[in-house]
Amino acid sequence: MAGFLLKRLLQAIFVLFAVTLTVSFAIRLTGDPALMLAQGAGSVTQEDLDNIRQALGLNEPFLSQYLDFVTGLVTGDLGRSFLGGTSVSLLVSKALPATLALAFTSMIVSIALSIPLGIHAAVNRGRPADQVIRILSLTGLSFPNFWLAIMLVLVFSITLRWLPPSGMDGILSFVMPAVTMGIILTATNVRLVRTAMLETLRAQYVQVARAKGLSESKVLYKHALRNCAIPLITYFGLQFGGLLGGIVVIERVFNWPGLGTLAFDAVAGRDYPVLQAVITVLALLIVAINLLVDIAYGLVDPRIRTR
Repeated sequence: MAGFLLKRLLQAIFVLFAVTLTVSFAIRLTGDPALMLAQGAGSVTQEDLDNIRQALGLNEPFLSQYLDFVTGLVTGDLGRSFLGGTSVSLLVSKALPATLALAFTSMIVSIALSIPLGIHAAVNRGRPADQVIRILSLTGLSFPNFWLAIMLVLVFSITLRWLPPSGMDGILSFVMPAVTMGIILTATNVRLVRTAMLETLRAQYVQVARAKGLSESKVLYKHALRNCAIPLITYFGLQFGGLLGGIVVIERVFNWPGLGTLAFDAVAGRDYPVLQAVITVLALLIVAINLLVDIAYGLVDPRIRTR
């Protein structure tokens, strides 16, 4: 198991290096922050722009800037925002919990819906219940997440006044953004669970378990679901990583104070340190999630530890 973990950890370090290097280079192609900061200041000379770039450290060679960023990343100092001079580490530490809380809540909603619905569809293959679940999942796939979010706001906030329309203030503020993301994720996950269970339910050990007189719930959830857990763990883990990276739209619609909103504002203002830090933190989270998925593989199926 130690060799298995070491191999995955080395792969994770390489991925992080590649991501941070690519991001650091790519964001410098988006424009000159000095021009953004100089807007509204009246007439600006080339000397003024050069002074701004020097103050921000943008006149240094790219590799020097990248090494400074990596050094700061290791020590926990991500620099300061170009726009407000605030510590980037402080901005990220304030926004990260909000994004993680929303992502976890959305995944819980999705898993809680998709697993029983997928199993029910597989058990009732070809019957009306299966057809209804498949139609609903296809309908859910057809909804753009921003459209669904706006509809929920119109119905539950503006019309019924049951839920707060935006912001993060209490448990009720989680309902609409989590349900929005959860429904979109469930539409895909139900089909995945159904397909995995259909293959597993044909296995001989499931028939043996039923022949032993085990209850149907124990056969389905203890034997069948556990043996098709590998593809489900894979997809749910990758999906959570994608959720972290794609939650920007939902955070903007609900004015959620997370990394997505922080990144959006950084792009608009060409705030290199903030954008670089947000993408790096998201990459760290995605790599960590994939590492946990690999560890879960080893726990579910010990044969994988030797690969």
